[in-house]
Amino acid sequence: MDSDGREPAFGEVMRLAREIDQAGRDIGLPYIAVSADISDPSPVVGDDGRPLAETVFRWVDPNLAYWKDRAFALRAGIIRVVRVCGEPFFYQEGKMHSWRQVRALDGVNQHIDPDAYGSYGVEGAIIAPIHSPMGVIGAIVWATDDASADISRIFKEHGAALYLLALRFLSAYRDAALPAAATELVEFTRREAQCLKWAAAGKTDAEIATIMGVSAPTVRFHMTNASRKLGVSGRSQTIRLATTLGYIGQGGGG
Repeated sequence: MDSDGREPAFGEVMRLAREIDQAGRDIGLPYIAVSADISDPSPVVGDDGRPLAETVFRWVDPNLAYWKDRAFALRAGIIRVVRVCGEPFFYQEGKMHSWRQVRALDGVNQHIDPDAYGSYGVEGAIIAPIHSPMGVIGAIVWATDDASADISRIFKEHGAALYLLALRFLSAYRDAALPAAATELVEFTRREAQCLKWAAAGKTDAEIATIMGVSAPTVRFHMTNASRKLGVSGRSQTIRLATTLGYIGQGGGG
């Protein structure tokens, strides 16, 4: 056992991966695609360091090694939808649906290109997008190449359980594979929070200094501290992540 607990952590990851695979086979959606972070082309790997797509999971087209294609997430229609929908949904007959009418899916369906999905051999799928802390978006796709599969029924009966399974798996994987710094609690001082709010509202350092009655170097000092605490660099990344994590409102400092 490693002193950092890596082996036990990956043991849970592997157990959940096999559960995901078996769940798909049991409900007629045997093809699995997994991404822990759709912005990162690195594949999800197992305890042996090999991509799970090569060991535990399989895909509709055995010749499509999507985990080796660094631009796949930019082209795959289903993954594009994951960016705008934070709840489980399903794909059937060229359209996206969920348990209720979802505005994001309605917009997608109006401009959807069925060829973007058919070209990958997918006739139906259930997708579990997982929007996690630090702005990370992951997803698990259970798919079939059987056009006669009643995806709507399968989703109604199993969608909630699949979503919970996806959440458990991706949470366990991130704990096992991501740096510990990504889970640290961030606490801002009152001044740091004020600077972030005004910066999010579009104010420059000079304008923030005037509003707060301090010097511009002091504003930059607080912004730099905020960036360091979030583990990012640059003004735009700091504002984006602070907003994503709920430290500052979408409306900024006004």
